[in-house]
Amino acid sequence: MTQLLSKIDCDTWVNATWDEYQGAENNPDYNKAKIYYHQGKIKIEMSPLGLEHSRDHSIISNAINLYSVLKGINLNCQDNCTYRKTGVRSAQPDLSYYIGENVDVVPYGTGIVDLDIYPPPNLVIEIANNSLGDDLGIKRLLYENFGTQEYWIVDVQSQKIIAFAINDGGSKKINQSQVLLNLELSILEEALQKTRVSNHSQVGAWLLQKFST
Repeated sequence: MTQLLSKIDCDTWVNATWDEYQGAENNPDYNKAKIYYHQGKIKIEMSPLGLEHSRDHSIISNAINLYSVLKGINLNCQDNCTYRKTGVRSAQPDLSYYIGENVDVVPYGTGIVDLDIYPPPNLVIEIANNSLGDDLGIKRLLYENFGTQEYWIVDVQSQKIIAFAINDGGSKKINQSQVLLNLELSILEEALQKTRVSNHSQVGAWLLQKFST
């Protein structure tokens, strides 16, 4: 199995069985990889994330946490957490959130979140530096099938957020969050733009002012 998986091209979707997906997870060559599985295909993401990806990841996470504190929204954030429905699909989104009444549904120390036992996160976010087409395509279908309520894609290159509300296995584009008390996504886009010329502390102070009004 490991010999077969060593031939898989990384950063692209290829046909694979669930056993091969599990083999990839146990392969030490992929310890630092993100591994997705959907509709009989596997994707192993090995691309280095880089400064741009990590900074946008950080500011979006900080902004959501700040907004939730100020608005009294109960949430728990997972960073690169693995969600798995055995034999069917698996994903490791950059950011994911359990919100409101679901905030404590997955106990601390769970490790991989088994979607045969626990509900999916309310919000899933992918930071797209070189993966925008994939995040809009197969991953969007993957998260529709997960049953999460919202899926956001942060486009690093354009400093835009492409967000979808998910209902009944389909998705519709939105401009404000439905799970985060009508948070205007344009504010987060402006924050992304500001990080190109200001540090995160300065942008955080600006966000605090915006969210407090």
